[in-house]
Amino acid sequence: MHGVAEVVALEQRDIGGNTTSVYILKIIDTGLKIMVPTMNAGSVGLRDLISSKQVKEVYSILKSRDIPRDTQTWNRRYREYMEKIKTGSVFEIAEVLRDLCVLRITKELSFGERKMLETARGLLIKELAIAKGVEESKIGAEIDTIFAPAAA
Repeated sequence: MHGVAEVVALEQRDIGGNTTSVYILKIIDTGLKIMVPTMNAGSVGLRDLISSKQVKEVYSILKSRDIPRDTQTWNRRYREYMEKIKTGSVFEIAEVLRDLCVLRITKELSFGERKMLETARGLLIKELAIAKGVEESKIGAEIDTIFAPAAA
């Protein structure tokens, strides 16, 4: 949920009377520093940056339009999408972005859905830019092109 972070240290900390190894992470977007016990790294969604092969998979997800027709209420859809974002999986986040971008063509998104779309977009842009070694604006423009309405 915090986005891309850099591991700045691996330290031993006393937590509840036990010495525990922790990662000290710096969130790239905000500069926020957080500690994550190494044994909890997987369960909180901490993972390596995606590979170039995975970058291609993300773009494939974004370009896919083979999605089921949505019949859920906005709040049920919101909960489902929030769970996907919380996983930290770049593929799940790409699905959320794609689904919301496609949905907004046919119906007005709720305020929460618009905020979620921006969150998913920001998380994806940051990771893709770092993984590809390009500026965030370039990734943003690529995503905008993928979801640009077709010319009449």
